[in-house]
Amino acid sequence: MKDFSLFYPMDYQKSPLSMNSEAINDLSVDYIIEHLTQDSFEQNTIKQMLTQIECNEELIKYRCDIFEDFLTLPQLRTSLTELLAKLSELREIDKFKKDTDASSLWQLINRMREINSYIDCVKALKNTLEEMEVHSDGLKTLKRLVTEIYNDGAFEPLQQDINELFKKARQLHSVTIGVNLDDMLRPTRAGILALNGREFTDSGLLKRFMSSMATKKETEIQPGNDYVNLKSFHPALSKEYKMAYDDTPTGADRLSDSMKQVVTEILDRIVRNIKDVLKKHVNVNGYTFISLIPEIIFYVRWAEFIEKVKAKGLPLCKAEILPVDNREIHAEDIYNLKLAIKSVSGEDIHIVTNKLDFDDDTGRIFILTGPNRGGKTTITQALGIAVLMAQCGIYVPCSRLQLSPCDNIYTHFPADENETVDLGRLGEESSRLAEIFATATSKSLILLNESLATTNVTEGIYIATDVIKAMRYLGVRCIFNTHMHELAANVGNMNTAVDGNSKIESMVTGVENRERSFKVFINPPQGLSYAKDIAEKYGVTFEKLKSTIDHN
Repeated sequence: MKDFSLFYPMDYQKSPLSMNSEAINDLSVDYIIEHLTQDSFEQNTIKQMLTQIECNEELIKYRCDIFEDFLTLPQLRTSLTELLAKLSELREIDKFKKDTDASSLWQLINRMREINSYIDCVKALKNTLEEMEVHSDGLKTLKRLVTEIYNDGAFEPLQQDINELFKKARQLHSVTIGVNLDDMLRPTRAGILALNGREFTDSGLLKRFMSSMATKKETEIQPGNDYVNLKSFHPALSKEYKMAYDDTPTGADRLSDSMKQVVTEILDRIVRNIKDVLKKHVNVNGYTFISLIPEIIFYVRWAEFIEKVKAKGLPLCKAEILPVDNREIHAEDIYNLKLAIKSVSGEDIHIVTNKLDFDDDTGRIFILTGPNRGGKTTITQALGIAVLMAQCGIYVPCSRLQLSPCDNIYTHFPADENETVDLGRLGEESSRLAEIFATATSKSLILLNESLATTNVTEGIYIATDVIKAMRYLGVRCIFNTHMHELAANVGNMNTAVDGNSKIESMVTGVENRERSFKVFINPPQGLSYAKDIAEKYGVTFEKLKSTIDHN
C-alpha cells in the first residue's frame, strides 16, 4: 500500500512539468493560496502540488472525482481534519531508526507511542470511510486498503502488545542515583542504586544526610561501592580541554548526561524486551498514511474555500475532461477566482462572467484588444487559473468547463523594471518569449499580457506578428491581450501566411452605453470607437473641452 495516493492512481507513472516562477507569479498563485490557509506548512504543500502539471485525462478525472467527494461530504472533511492532527504526530517518523536498530529506551518508548498513534489513525480512517458513501475510485480504494490493514491478523495483537509494553514501562516511576564527590564536593561519578515502582517523595533525605554527616566521624563515612556503570564527570575541566577531547557541547549539563546514559545501560533488559515485541510487527514500519497528509490538506482546504464561494452564489463546476489531442477549451460563465476571493472577503463587487471557446471553428489564438481597465488582464488570468484548478481536480469558477488538458501553462506579463537592467525591456521580453518556445508544445497554454508594449508600435507589431505566426505553426492555445490594434486587424494575413492548426482570431472587450461591460466576444478591433466613447464619457472631446475653456 505504500504507493497509494489520492493525487495519483495506482501504478501511474508520474511525469509532471513544473510551472515556472513567472507563471506562478502572473497567475497570483501565492495570493490565492494565502486565502486557503494561514499555516505556512500547508501553504507550501498546496503550492507544490498545484504547480506540478500533469497532462493525462484519466489522472485528472481521478482527481476531479476525489475532490467532488471531499466537497459534497462535509463530514468527511471534518473527520479527516481531526485525523490530520494524529497523522501530523507521525510526520517526522523518518528521523527514527527501524525497530531492530533502536539503541535506547527513550527511542523505543517514543517509537511505541508513534505506533500507538498509527493504530489510532487506522481505526479513525476506517470508521470515517465506513460511515461515508464515497463515489470516487480513489476513496473507494483507500477504504478497501484500510479495511484490509485493520483485518490483518497482526493488527489486534500489535495493539495488545503495545498496550502491555506501555503498562510495563509506566511501572518505573523513580530511579535512586548515587553520586561520588571529590574533596571540593564536586560530582565526579554517578550510578544507579535502585529502580523504583513508586515516585520519590521523601523531601527530608538531604536534611537527614547532613545531620548524619555532622554526627559521624570521618572514618565512619562509608567508602561506597564500586559500580560497573559509574560514569566520570569533570565539571572543572577547561573549555579548551572539552573542545579538544570531548564531544559534549560546552555548557551542557554533564552530570545529567552521565546519569541518563547510566539509566539507559541499566535498563538494557527492558530495551531488549521491547525490541523482541516490535520485531514481530516490523511490517508496520512503513507508516503508509504519512504520505496522505499533503493530499488530505490539499483537498480539504480547497473544498472549504469552494464552499465559501458557492455561498456567495457564484457559479462553480466540476470540469469535463476531453481528449488531450483535441486541444479544446469550452468555458461558460468563466470569471477570475481573485474576484471571488474579494467577494468572500467581504468586498461588495459585481462579477462579470464570460464565455470562451478554443476549437477548430472558433479559433485557438485570440488577440484581445479593448479599452484600458476593460478587463483584458482579468479574463486572461482567469483562464490560466481555471485550467490550473481543473487539472488538479478542483471545481472551477465557471458554470461549465470542458477541457483538453494542457501540458503546461506559460505566461508573459510585464516584468519589473529592476529585472530588465541588463537586457533592457525589449531584450528581456524577447528573451522570455524565446524561453517559452524552447519548451512549449501543441498541448500548451500561453497567456500574453501586453507583451512587447514597451517598444515603439512598429517594432512591437513586427516582433509580435512573428510570435503569433510561430504559435499558429506550433498549434498552441493562447490569449494575447494588447493595445496593438493593428495586430488584431491583421489576423487574416497571419492565418494565410503560415500553415498551422491554431486559427487566429480577434477578440474584444466591450463598451456598452459608454461604460466598460467587461464582456469579451469575437469581433474586429474597435480602436477609435473605444477612444471616442471614453473621451465622451470623461468630457475630453474637443467640443467638451472648448465649452469648458469658454466658460472659464
